[in-house]
Amino acid sequence: MSLAKSVVTGTVYRAPEKRFTQNNIAVSSFIMNIGERDEMLIRIVSRRQVLDDIIDTLTKGERVLVEGRLQTATVKMDDGSEKRIYEIDASTIEKMGESTPTASNFGTEEIVKFESDDLSNELIGEDEIPF
Repeated sequence: MSLAKSVVTGTVYRAPEKRFTQNNIAVSSFIMNIGERDEMLIRIVSRRQVLDDIIDTLTKGERVLVEGRLQTATVKMDDGSEKRIYEIDASTIEKMGESTPTASNFGTEEIVKFESDDLSNELIGEDEIPF
């Protein structure tokens, strides 16, 4: 049963594997830990060829962001008990922490452009500033 769109972050708990259906459609999957203190495992499944390149480069312990449809299923175990499984049918997978902008040059072009823009002086006159 599909519940809703979800976006989660976590670490790769089990390395990705690729299997093929009877119709020769590739299905990639891996297990992700989304818990910070305790293990909270969720299966990530992808049937999209577009995501194959990034899934193939994932390794255990890597931080990732996954967006997709949250699904649940109930599975009967060997001892007769039922277990609920959560998985995300991924539409987007991104590695986290690879390239971050430096604080020294983040957004400076926009700030300088706004300060030098003559339009800002026309919006508020000198006599309207309360201090």
